[in-house]
Amino acid sequence: MLFWTSRTPHRVQRLAWALVAVAVIAATGTTLPARRLVNLNGHYPLGVPNPAEPSGYGPPGPTALAGYRLAYVADFGGHVLPRGWDAFAGQPGGAPGDVDAVSHVVVSGGMLQLQIYRDPRYGNRWVTAGTCQCGVTRVYGAYFVRSRYTAAGPDQAELLWPASNQWPPEIDFNETGGSIVSTTTSFHWGGANTIVRSAIHIDMTQWHTWGVIWSKHYILYTVDGRVWGSYRVAANIPRVPMTLNFVQHQLCSKGRQCPTKPTQMDVDWVAEYVAR
Repeated sequence: MLFWTSRTPHRVQRLAWALVAVAVIAATGTTLPARRLVNLNGHYPLGVPNPAEPSGYGPPGPTALAGYRLAYVADFGGHVLPRGWDAFAGQPGGAPGDVDAVSHVVVSGGMLQLQIYRDPRYGNRWVTAGTCQCGVTRVYGAYFVRSRYTAAGPDQAELLWPASNQWPPEIDFNETGGSIVSTTTSFHWGGANTIVRSAIHIDMTQWHTWGVIWSKHYILYTVDGRVWGSYRVAANIPRVPMTLNFVQHQLCSKGRQCPTKPTQMDVDWVAEYVAR
C-alpha cells in the first residue's frame, strides 16, 4: 500500500488458517513462488475478557508479552482522539478521487471509528478517514490492535509508516484490499520496493486482535494470539523511527475497492510494548 505521503495530518472464534506467503518484486511485477509458513502456535497477546468493552476484551496487561514491557495503551474513551494522535485531511497520493475528512474520524462508544460514507459536504462523494499516532515514534516494538470492519469494498489497513515520510519501509500488518473475508500483510523494503506478503482467510466483521512484533532480527504477525506470518532476514528489517497508522482508501475512479454502502473500521483499543 503506497498512499500516505501526500496526506496532511490534522491535529484535532474461530479462524480458518490459510497461510500463504508471496514475495513480490514491485518494480517488475514479478511474483515469486508461494511457500507455506509454519504456524508457530505460540501464545501472544489477545486481551483480557471484559464484557464492558465493545469487543468483549480489554487491553492486555503489562506482562502479556514475554521479554517486553507495556509502554502505551489507548482505550478510546471520551469523544476526542487521545494526545499524540492526528486525523488525516485531503487527498492521499496514488488514490485519485479519494479524499479523507477529519469529520470521518470519530471517537464514540469506547471506540475509534473511521467512517466511510457519501458526504454531501464533498459533492456526495465517498469520503474516507485516516489517523496516525504521529506523536509517538519507535524503533522496534510490538503493537496490538483490537478491531473489526463492517463491510467489504474499500481497502482498509493497519500499518507502521516511517516518521520521516521517506518511503519505503512500510509494515502493513492487516490490509484488507477491499475484502471482508480475508486480509494480508505487506512488508515493503529497499530502494526497489521489494514486497513480502502473507494472507489469511478470516471473518473481518468479527472482533480480532491484530499484532505486529518488530525487532532487529524478525517481524512477526499475530492474530488472536497466534502467529500467521513472519519475516526473518535481519539485514532488510527497518531500523528507522516509525508510527502506527490506520487508513482507508476507495478507488472508485479505477473501478475497484469501491464502497457500496456506508462502512467503517472500529478500533476498541491499542496496546504497545517495548523490549525490556
